Amino acid sequence: MPDIEPVEYVSFGKEMIADDAITATSMAAHYKNMNPGDSIHSKMIAKVNSVCQAKGCWMILNLENGNEVMVKFKDYGFFVPKDIAGKEVIVNGKAYIKEVSIEELRHYAEDAGKSAEKIAAITKPKRTYSFEADGVLLKQ
Repeated sequence: MPDIEPVEYVSFGKEMIADDAITATSMAAHYKNMNPGDSIHSKMIAKVNSVCQAKGCWMILNLENGNEVMVKFKDYGFFVPKDIAGKEVIVNGKAYIKEVSIEELRHYAEDAGKSAEKIAAITKPKRTYSFEADGVLLKQ
């Protein structure tokens, strides 16, 4: 049998092991059954879609089938590199559903320079998949 190369990870935040992480697809199924206010402790593996370009203080992970999850870091205790889009990570922490208010959505739209019509068209809150990570492993 050929030797299997061990996978190398760089750790950020709380130390953890790579074993027992669930797939992004499995996590998406959990999110579908959750309501605002629900949370579950989880460890998942997913690809990074984007990272905060100011200082690496958040990242958006791909849950597949067009779903994404916004990951922030517990107590802003650590940051990730800004150039990891497309890489695979394992995050450990708390998955939860956040309902973003109409007011907050309009504020973000205004910050993004959207037109008055686009801002006025925001008429219902948005359910978002969120995750507060206390540790991240970045696959090398």
